[in-house]
Amino acid sequence: MLYLIGLGLGDAKDITVKGLEVVRRCSRVYLEAYTSVLTVGKEALEEFYGRKLVVADREEVEQEADNILKDADISDVAFLVVGDPFGATTHSDLVLRATKLGIPYRVIHNASIMNAVGCCGLQLYKFGETVSIVFWTDTWRPESFFDKVKKNRQNGMHTLCLLELFLLPTDIKVKEQSLENLIKGRKIYEPPRYMSVNQAAQQLLEIVQNQRIRGEEPAVTEETLCVGLARVGADDQKIAAGTLRQMCTVDLGEPLHSLIITGGSIHPMEMEMLSLFSIPENSSESQSINGL
Repeated sequence: MLYLIGLGLGDAKDITVKGLEVVRRCSRVYLEAYTSVLTVGKEALEEFYGRKLVVADREEVEQEADNILKDADISDVAFLVVGDPFGATTHSDLVLRATKLGIPYRVIHNASIMNAVGCCGLQLYKFGETVSIVFWTDTWRPESFFDKVKKNRQNGMHTLCLLELFLLPTDIKVKEQSLENLIKGRKIYEPPRYMSVNQAAQQLLEIVQNQRIRGEEPAVTEETLCVGLARVGADDQKIAAGTLRQMCTVDLGEPLHSLIITGGSIHPMEMEMLSLFSIPENSSESQSINGL
């Protein structure tokens, strides 16, 4: 059987008891290592699980999935995913491939950023469509995702912006090729690089300015209330609530980061919760959430 096992968001101990039992009895255990990362490395996971892990990068999962599925019809194979197994469409593809080969599968779920963002106090049922924000390049500066943000705000819904997921090999860069090397088929990889809340906010403000130049009325402004989150689920997680302008300078520390753009209407209880994470007035940014 193929087991897809969520690892949660923090460290080695976030795996469920059920998941750990399966890991310890599988013949092979793969660690998916490109859609997200934990706060600890492969060695720490191996020590806690008591098993050797095979790191599976994007190329192996998407182009050489048969290697992962090999003999899974006669033995147990585990595929470990940070967060929840279905946080990325790649993993649905792995299930479909297994099904076509007649290999049974089982999913063991865990917490993911999609539900853990509730830690900031915003109500989960008030979130609209999730978007991904990627690093811009000199020749590729996508703005199309902003239409979804606009639609969400028109409907009074919050928008979760995933800074750790990617649309093209230009964002998380744990093991990613540059666009030039990808086109030329050269397996030369970029060094690790993670998008911060600051970088995302700066790109969003540039989109806002571009829309104004085109004579459009942006759905988001410099004063729109946002929430920055870092290392959600870890002991040192950080949350900051303030304006989009403030998000450009707030210090949330090490990755991984996520950003929430709030909807047009915020419930009083949501606002009270957000006040717990308001950027202090004595910080480099003077305006707090209470002054919005």
